[in-house]
Amino acid sequence: MKLIKGTRIALKTLFSHKLRTALATLGIVVGVCSVIVMVAIGDGAQKQVLSKIQAMGTDLVIVTAGQVKIIAGRQRQTGNVTTLTLRDVDTILEESQYIKAAAPAQTKKMLVKYESLSATTSVTGTTEAVMPIRNLFVGKGRFFTADEDRTLQRVAVIGKTVAKELFENRNPVGETVRIGKVYFEVIGVLREKGTDLVGNDQDDVIYIPVSTALRRLFNLTYINNIYVQSKPDSIDKAASEAGVVLREKHRLRNKPDDFTIQSQTEILKTEKETSQTFTNLLSAVAGISLLVGGVGILAIMLISIKERTREIGLRRAVGALKRDLLLQFIVESLALSASGGIVGIILGIAFSLGASYLTKWPMSLSVPAIAIAFAFSAIIGLIFGVYPAAKAAGLDPIEALKAE
Repeated sequence: MKLIKGTRIALKTLFSHKLRTALATLGIVVGVCSVIVMVAIGDGAQKQVLSKIQAMGTDLVIVTAGQVKIIAGRQRQTGNVTTLTLRDVDTILEESQYIKAAAPAQTKKMLVKYESLSATTSVTGTTEAVMPIRNLFVGKGRFFTADEDRTLQRVAVIGKTVAKELFENRNPVGETVRIGKVYFEVIGVLREKGTDLVGNDQDDVIYIPVSTALRRLFNLTYINNIYVQSKPDSIDKAASEAGVVLREKHRLRNKPDDFTIQSQTEILKTEKETSQTFTNLLSAVAGISLLVGGVGILAIMLISIKERTREIGLRRAVGALKRDLLLQFIVESLALSASGGIVGIILGIAFSLGASYLTKWPMSLSVPAIAIAFAFSAIIGLIFGVYPAAKAAGLDPIEALKAE
């Protein structure tokens, strides 16, 4: 009964000072809204990264010549980058138990021309085995075969971006393009794949037979990468096995690896940790605004007690107990923080959905984050409301009645 009465008095007081109540809840509103939006940004970015990793293939192992280091936020090959050969691809397939398929890759940025149009794009020499390994699908035409690779045929399969830049609305299949100084027949166009983890356009690419690329275009005897596809649920074993095979093949008994192996498991783990750190940082910054909102409630409650000193004294004089006043002011504080939390949730969801729609940035609303933000706002209201409530309950009735 006393709880209901105290709640009624508290709510009546809050509604009688609408502007002050709104200002007191503003900090909580901003804090809760910020937490929801920041977590939505972080979770959305994490899901986008994970989807791109999965699109590359969850069973993918990448072997890179030399040592790969992160320089200025991007992976860079260092050391001897001529250590991988086509023979290494065959050796990995022949001597590995957990590897399903392997494909070589040698890539170089080159100028490509068609009639009066030209574009600089990534030209990759590889084999038809790359298709299932890298989840490539042909939209028009076909992919080149092992026979065409073996006989050094000058055929090419192009990505969507290259097709748009060079051929606009025409069908590229059957047309001839010049890569460097060598002419190639376009036999296929790949389906769109979008950007990769670092924002590179995966459709701005031309695939040609690796033997043709090495002998007629690049004039090389080595390759940049070997893409390896593990057997089901064996990606870690496949990565380890590829390392053992290559060390033995390269005679590296007492020497460091002259290659770098990265599995999707490692990449996935790294990206998850990075995204989680990013989300936690954003949430911590947003959480600070919740604390600021709590300080705002504390200030407003202290001002309210100062203004209502005579009222408090009158209530004590007619029989109100200390706990009744304590309850009333705690309810007021909780009502401020809870109402601010509810408004913050509504605005946070609205801003997240609106920003996602307008900017096309992926955002993922987190129900646990919403619940935690609301609970935190209520706890802050309780914590910052205890001191003003205790101060109000501790006022001497006689002195309070004398207050002006």
